[in-house]
Amino acid sequence: MELYLILILVAVFFVTLSAILRRYKRCPSDKILVIYGKTGKNKMGSASSARCIHGGASFIWPVFQSYAFLDLKPISIECNLTNALSKQNIRVDVPCRFTVGISTEPDNMTNAAERLLGLSIESIQNIATDILFGQLRLVIATMDIEEINSDRDKFLANVSQNVEAELRKIGLKLINVNVTDIRDESGYIEALGKEAAAKAINDAKKSVAEQNRFGEIGKAEADRDKDIRIAETTRDTRIKTAEANALAVEGENNSRIAIANSDAVRREKEAEAARLAVAAEKVQAAKALEEAYKSERDAEVARAEREKATQNANIVVPAQIDKEKAIIEAEAEAEKIRRLAKGEADAIYAKMDAQARGTLEILSKQAQGFNQMVNAAAGDPQKAVLMLIADKLPELVKTQVEAVKGINIDKVTVWDGGNGADGKTATSNFISGMMKSVPPLDELFKMAGLELPNYLKGKPEEQQAEEGPKEQVCQ
Repeated sequence: MELYLILILVAVFFVTLSAILRRYKRCPSDKILVIYGKTGKNKMGSASSARCIHGGASFIWPVFQSYAFLDLKPISIECNLTNALSKQNIRVDVPCRFTVGISTEPDNMTNAAERLLGLSIESIQNIATDILFGQLRLVIATMDIEEINSDRDKFLANVSQNVEAELRKIGLKLINVNVTDIRDESGYIEALGKEAAAKAINDAKKSVAEQNRFGEIGKAEADRDKDIRIAETTRDTRIKTAEANALAVEGENNSRIAIANSDAVRREKEAEAARLAVAAEKVQAAKALEEAYKSERDAEVARAEREKATQNANIVVPAQIDKEKAIIEAEAEAEKIRRLAKGEADAIYAKMDAQARGTLEILSKQAQGFNQMVNAAAGDPQKAVLMLIADKLPELVKTQVEAVKGINIDKVTVWDGGNGADGKTATSNFISGMMKSVPPLDELFKMAGLELPNYLKGKPEEQQAEEGPKEQVCQ
């Protein structure tokens, strides 16, 4: 038993150790380990969104933390910018190739973890391309074409400065910028190149002419000195020397004429280039004004659309919401009324049903009781009715007496002449007449559709015996 317990403990220990080792992650040199989840607080004291590690390792807590990697491999982005507007309002094409990568600086790694984690290389290239295009246009708009074309170091420095600041916001770093060639649609850069080439050719020609002139002058001076020395001896030598001097002067004049012709051609080319440049500048200025007016028009149209959308959001949408709210409230009120009416109807139905059930139960019990009375009267309904009448007779008599009970007679004056019939006085006749005003029991029974028995009518037994068979016949 102890051996099994030891084996179980050893197995649990190795499983726990294996799980711990699997959660301990090492970061390769070409990647960034991003730990997200519950990672503590940052320098500002707020909750940190992620913790980035480059060139190290860390333990990943299960359930509370997870991890991912960011690749540090350089990303090459071809950014062929076309029709960019320079400071001189001249459209230029600047084909460039940028090399970027995820930065390993602490703040930049956090930005990359927050904005680039989980994105593919193509998605990162698209995001960086948009930033590069915008910053490249901004740099070109602040520089002249001469600066862009001649001072490449300044151009690249401006591009690097602007692009680096924007890429740092998403955790990227600019590694290299390569500008292959710069072209413009007006031919201004080409004209500048032709002007420089023409100037170099003219300078070379001028240098050659000056050297030729110096050589001819030196030769003429040498010949003149020689002729002077020889002229002392012979005249022919003087003549030859004079001819040599004349030839030298002629050669010098020819050189000056060639130089003048070259200067004239150079000035003509310069004037033509200046004319083309001024025309190009005016054309580009006109195009720039046209584009500016078009941009302003587009901006006004966009502003009108935005105002329309704003008014729609401020007026139409609240009205629509109020309308739907009123409809919902009306439907809710109608549903409430329907439910109340249904509840009241159900209550009335339940009440009427209960009353009907009670009435049915009362009538059923009364019918059962009457049936039992008929059975008790040997099956004769007439005798059962007489039993009911006998049961209610005290109440009927009480009701009959109540008819005259409430009459208050303070004083009765009777004039009696002593001539009453049957020996009755006026006072007795008055009392008898008053009692006759009370409905007799026989009349009450007849009003109810019943017949009072003879023995309750106060008739003699002989008359009862005579009328008895008649009543049976009527019945």
